[in-house]
Amino acid sequence: MTELGPVAWPPAPIRTERLVLRESEARDRAAFIELLASPEVHTYLGGPRPRDELEREMSGTPEGWPGSFVVDLDGSMIGQILLRRAPEHGRPAAAGKTDLGYLFLPRAWGFGYAAEACAAALGWLADALPGEPVVLHTQTANVASMRLAAKLGFTEVERFEAWGAEQWLGMWSPVTPSD
Repeated sequence: MTELGPVAWPPAPIRTERLVLRESEARDRAAFIELLASPEVHTYLGGPRPRDELEREMSGTPEGWPGSFVVDLDGSMIGQILLRRAPEHGRPAAAGKTDLGYLFLPRAWGFGYAAEACAAALGWLADALPGEPVVLHTQTANVASMRLAAKLGFTEVERFEAWGAEQWLGMWSPVTPSD
């Protein structure tokens, strides 16, 4: 069992038209540090981590865990997709459901990579855990993330105040064929 239930991990790489979703490798270390230290990436996520701290703490191969995919474009990491169980002590509407998270390097913004990678991860999850609902949290001020949630088919469950800003919680349910 993994954090995502009875799913074998890691899965075979997931290939889309332009991307590969795969587990992390040693060659991804610099991109992970760039991603976690980027002020642009962390504008709506509480701010970046100090680069020197990341350099000291991150081992040769960035830690991977069940539900963590590297988004690879032409052999280089451009982002990360996270599928993890939402905490039971969090928002009641999200508790225990799979939570979708994503981070992309600023140079990868605006090309549709996040939508392509998230759709592939959601498709994989729908096959691996049929009927599993997925939640997504974002700040309402994060216009790009709100657009992505709508494009992926998330519907609003609630808005709430947290971390000094209005937050949005949406839900996605896979379409399952009826008998």
